[in-house]
Amino acid sequence: MPVTITDPGDPRVADFRDLKAGDRPAGTPRGTGPVIVEGTAAVERLLLSPYPLRAVFGVPGRVEDLDLPDDVAVYVADKWVLSEVIGFRLTRGALASADRLPPADLDALLRGADPAAPRRLAILEGLNDHENLGSIARSAVALGIEGLLLDPRCADPLYRRSVRVSMGHVLTLPFAVLPDWPAGLDRLHDAGYLTVALTPADDAVDLTEVDPREHTRTAVLLGAEGPGLTPEAQRAARVRARIPMRSGVDSLGVAAAAAVAFATLR
Repeated sequence: MPVTITDPGDPRVADFRDLKAGDRPAGTPRGTGPVIVEGTAAVERLLLSPYPLRAVFGVPGRVEDLDLPDDVAVYVADKWVLSEVIGFRLTRGALASADRLPPADLDALLRGADPAAPRRLAILEGLNDHENLGSIARSAVALGIEGLLLDPRCADPLYRRSVRVSMGHVLTLPFAVLPDWPAGLDRLHDAGYLTVALTPADDAVDLTEVDPREHTRTAVLLGAEGPGLTPEAQRAARVRARIPMRSGVDSLGVAAAAAVAFATLR
């Protein structure tokens, strides 16, 4: 049975306190603390992910709709107490917290379960907008991308806002960090990947000319909104490619460009 919370200061819901301060509880260092999942649909995806569930907190009725393990701490509160705890008005009924897991082993991610199987990865450079990262992760899962590789400057894909925008799909997508950037791209080349750097530059090849059937392993490089990929990252990639667009439009937002590229190279 869920435990009813009436005191916003109750320590049992400390995982969920003051989330408006950022994408993690106030005072928690970057890249640490519990994973916070917002919304019943995302909580259901959390249950299918490898991240160990810690607690669930929400309004009566919505929490009971979830098929939760018997040993999970479950708390309910009215919408006013819930809002006071988390710091904003929740419209999605429930939140959950989960233990973090370390990033995937890079070599294992590059090898894949079946070395002969087609593999698609996305590589993000300097992408520090949590909502863009979440949107890219959602498109990645939908369009056949099997993992994310991040340069050392990328935002944490497990921040609450990234998880929310991804609708929880980021929790099912393995990710690893390429610490040596961009020289670390050679590790992908050694593993048989064609690296494709997206850029709106006129001298880049048309993305539709990159035939995914000719390359069993492909990795798409995406840069931050605005600056895009650095020249160093573009030079380190095997191919520089642009998305064909109508005259007068110079580029797409990174999340939209990612979805187009993932679909084109599927």
